[in-house]
Amino acid sequence: MTKNNKPTISRRQFATTAAAFGFAAPSVLRAQEEALAPTVEIRANNYSIRSWQGHFSSLRKGAILVDTKGRALHFWPEDESYHKVYPVSVPLTPDLTRLGRTSVVQKRVGPDWRPTPSMLKRNPDLPDYIGPGPENPLGTHALYLSWQYYRIHGTNDTRKIGRQSSNGCIGLYNDDIEELFALAKVGTQVLLI
Repeated sequence: MTKNNKPTISRRQFATTAAAFGFAAPSVLRAQEEALAPTVEIRANNYSIRSWQGHFSSLRKGAILVDTKGRALHFWPEDESYHKVYPVSVPLTPDLTRLGRTSVVQKRVGPDWRPTPSMLKRNPDLPDYIGPGPENPLGTHALYLSWQYYRIHGTNDTRKIGRQSSNGCIGLYNDDIEELFALAKVGTQVLLI
């Protein structure tokens, strides 16, 4: 009871009562969903919107801008008819991060994976090869860049997205890389900042 003798209810009591009557607040419903499905994907949309001007001289063959600090990939098609933004995983440390200009030189559905020499040096227990499939760290699709060993690719480990978690590559959710894969061309210009 409060000073004016009106009953009070705690948040926990409200949540329990609301859930029992089926009119729970969104946060209560989210908590219930998470309890039932602990692997719920959360996609944040709090990255800054960027313009291609100032980063590219034109949109010839389209443009991909990867903001490693904002953990977002921006894509513009050649005709500038839309702008796509995707959350990404970025390299674990600055020494694994390569910044600058490159381009898409190859596209592969169902890529296979081999660890780089530097990855093997850091972790000699890595397998020599992983073929396409659910265990592949490159996910379902990959855009190969002109820099050796660097890719923009999917991941089967969705916990990595939005984090510093890669060995140098840029990772996307598999459904996002599938969409980007269809939009980007061999020759699409890429800038990592």
